[in-house]
Amino acid sequence: MSIMTKIYGIEGLRVLVTASTRGIGFGIAKVLLENGAKVMINGRSKEGVLKSLERLRALGEGRSYGIAADIAVKEDAVRLVREAASTLGGLDSLVYVTGPPKPGYFSELNYNDWEDGIRLLVSSAITLAKESIAFLKESSNPSMVFLTSIAVKEPIPNIALSNVLRISVHGLVKTLSRELAPMGIRVNAVLPGHIETERSVQLAADKASREKRSVEEVLREMASDIPMKRLGKPEEVGYAVAFLVSPLASYITGAFLPVDGGILRSV
Repeated sequence: MSIMTKIYGIEGLRVLVTASTRGIGFGIAKVLLENGAKVMINGRSKEGVLKSLERLRALGEGRSYGIAADIAVKEDAVRLVREAASTLGGLDSLVYVTGPPKPGYFSELNYNDWEDGIRLLVSSAITLAKESIAFLKESSNPSMVFLTSIAVKEPIPNIALSNVLRISVHGLVKTLSRELAPMGIRVNAVLPGHIETERSVQLAADKASREKRSVEEVLREMASDIPMKRLGKPEEVGYAVAFLVSPLASYITGAFLPVDGGILRSV
C-alpha cells in the first residue's frame, strides 16, 4: 500500500527514524520520503542500511541517508543523533522505533532477558530523546514520535517484555510533552496493533509452536480478532506518523494514537 499525497506539508522536514531498515520503521521512512521529507534511516548493520537505502532512493533521490548504529548501546545512540543532525543540516523530528524484544511469558524470561529488554526498550528512548532536544530546539517545527504497542493498554500473553517495559516510554512521552511544550517541541506516541511484519510472523510462530498449530492458522485467527478483519500495513503506521510530525498536528502533544484496526477494547 502506498499513497502519494503531499498533503502533510512536510517537504524538507529533517527526520531521524530509528530501527528503520525493515518492518514498521521502513514503512514510516517510505511514507515520509514520498511526502518530501529528508530522512535518515538506521539499523544495526551497515549491510542492512545500504540494502534499505537502495530500496528508498527511488522515492527520494538526495533525501535519503543511513547510519549503522545499535540504539541499545548508549554510545551508538548518541553518535546516531549527532551524525544524523550533521548530515541532515539539523533535526526537525525524532521518530523512535525499536526492533522487537524477545518473545515469551514472564516465567520463561531470565534476568539477562530483562536487562537486554530495558536497554532496547527504555534506555534507548531516554538517550535518543535527551540527545535530540538540543537540535530540535533550533527547528521551527520540532517533534518527537515514539512507536510503542497496543500491548501497553491491553497486555498480550507471550510478549511480557513489551507489556511491562513499553509502558515506561508512555511515561517518558507524557513527561516530555509537558516539559518541552514551552520550547515548542511536541511529543506523541503511536501504538501499532497487528501489522504485517516479520515480528507478527515471529509471534504467530511462537504461539503456533505452543499450541501445536500451523503458523497460517494462527495468523488467520489474529486477523479474525481485528474488527477490520486484516493486519495493518507498515505504511498505514507511516501515515499516522507523517501527520504527527507535520504542521497539521501543531496543537497535539502528549497524545497516544492507536493504529490497530479497532482491536483495542479499552476506552
